[in-house]
Amino acid sequence: MKITFRKFSRRLPEYNKIKQLYKTAFPAEERAPFLLLEYKAARNKGDFRGVYSDGRLIGMVYTVGGGDLHYLFYLAVCEQERGKGVGSAIISALKKKYSGGRLFLALEELDEASENYSQRLSRRKFYEKNGLSGLDFKIREGNMVYDAMGSGGKIMPEEYDRLMKKYLGKPLSLLAPTYAITMEKGEEK
Repeated sequence: MKITFRKFSRRLPEYNKIKQLYKTAFPAEERAPFLLLEYKAARNKGDFRGVYSDGRLIGMVYTVGGGDLHYLFYLAVCEQERGKGVGSAIISALKKKYSGGRLFLALEELDEASENYSQRLSRRKFYEKNGLSGLDFKIREGNMVYDAMGSGGKIMPEEYDRLMKKYLGKPLSLLAPTYAITMEKGEEK
């Protein structure tokens, strides 16, 4: 499957489809305001892309980067494309796009008491299958705490903190705190 990325903008014919995909793929408490994502991407602070195969929209990605470090903030696959290897193809294309760099993401904590534990476990296995492994820190974004996974080399919590402070800017960093939580030695990843 050949994957291509197209820069997201209001002029993109699939603008409404991508916006709808974003709203349906992520729970409200995990979504940043869509206008903020657009604003930051328009100012080259974030990289918002529609994902295509054979000219057909199959998903969307949003990354925040700095130097060789790239945070996969959002990845969503169109509903009709799920279960066909599209997610793996997108991860592979991103790793190629950021070749020589480090790629990481946040995903729901693996908590056996959660209602969607099997879904969380399935997501983790998907990312592991695609070459990502657990990092030594968790990520707090707003009221949510996530596990972190990455590939391409060691990622330090301070790097995440700097990346997000730069992305958000000082005023938003104070309003919407986001930071890495260092795990205690021996704590399970």
